[in-house]
Amino acid sequence: MNTAILLIGGNMGDRPAYLQEAVKLLRERAGMVTMESAMYETAPWGDVQQPDYLNQALVLETPLSAPQLLEVTLQTEREIGRIRRVKWGSRVIDIDIIFFNQEVITLPHLKIPHPQMQNRRFVLAPLQEILPGWMHPILQLTVSQLLEVCPDPLPVHKYIAAAH
Repeated sequence: MNTAILLIGGNMGDRPAYLQEAVKLLRERAGMVTMESAMYETAPWGDVQQPDYLNQALVLETPLSAPQLLEVTLQTEREIGRIRRVKWGSRVIDIDIIFFNQEVITLPHLKIPHPQMQNRRFVLAPLQEILPGWMHPILQLTVSQLLEVCPDPLPVHKYIAAAH
C-alpha cells in the first residue's frame, strides 16, 4: 500500500459538496481515505479576481502507483465538471498529489513532492492539521516547519458553513 497526501479544492458552485463528491469518488476508485482535514477557506492564488477557495487535505492509502493515481484524480476532476481553460483560473474541483510516500518523482506530467507546496499557505495549513510532522523528502523540513517559514501572506481560515 502507498500513502498519498492530496489537497483538494475549488471555488465555484457548491464548494463543500464538490469536495465531498471528490472524497467519495477517490474512496471508490483509489483506496481508503484515512484522514481528512477540516475545510479551509483561502484567498485565490495567481489570478486574484475570482471567488475564495475551499481546500482540504486528505491521506489516501492506495494500491495505485503515483502515475495511476494521477490518472484517477484527473478523471475524477473531469467527472465532477472541471474544465481546464486558464492557469490558476476558477474551478469546481482541483485534486493535487502533494506527497506520495517519501518518494521524489520527476516526470513530464507529474512532480512529487508538489513543487510549490512549501510556498502556499493554503496547502500547508490543512496539512498541518493532520500531518504536522510529515517530512518533506527534499527540503528535510516538517509540514509544521514549512508553515512557520512560508512566504505566502494570503490568509487561510477554517471554513464554517453558513446556517440556512
